[in-house]
Amino acid sequence: MNLNNIKPAAGSTFNSKRIGRGQGTGKGGTATKGHKGQKARAGYSQKIGFEGGQMPLQRRLPKFGFKNVNRKEFRGVNLDTIQILIENKSITGDITKEVLIENGLVSKNELVKIMGRGELKSAVSISADKFTKSAEELIAKAGGKAITL
Repeated sequence: MNLNNIKPAAGSTFNSKRIGRGQGTGKGGTATKGHKGQKARAGYSQKIGFEGGQMPLQRRLPKFGFKNVNRKEFRGVNLDTIQILIENKSITGDITKEVLIENGLVSKNELVKIMGRGELKSAVSISADKFTKSAEELIAKAGGKAITL
């Protein structure tokens, strides 16, 4: 057996009727498109959401909402997560954005915001793009520093 003599199983394939190839074929004339009308014409394509001339749904409904083009997305990192990494000795010394990237908490192009969930037991200086008030208070209470980049 070679690739050049492999054939499909008998009866599994068949030739479809070719439309628009003369009256004798049974599918000539209108070529299964019915008589006249927009859908029978060549080049017909209907726009998405077209409702036959009725006012489309996307135009019947009112506009609402607002997208701020200047919005900044921050990746939140909680203090309890940082404390776990310190206890596991994954982090030693000051905590910078690079240290958080190495430990897989943030990606390199993300802005970092330190959140105040949990508690911090060790006195470390943390540098990030933003801090919540509760996080700054907890870091100061533990004897560390919150450095905003």
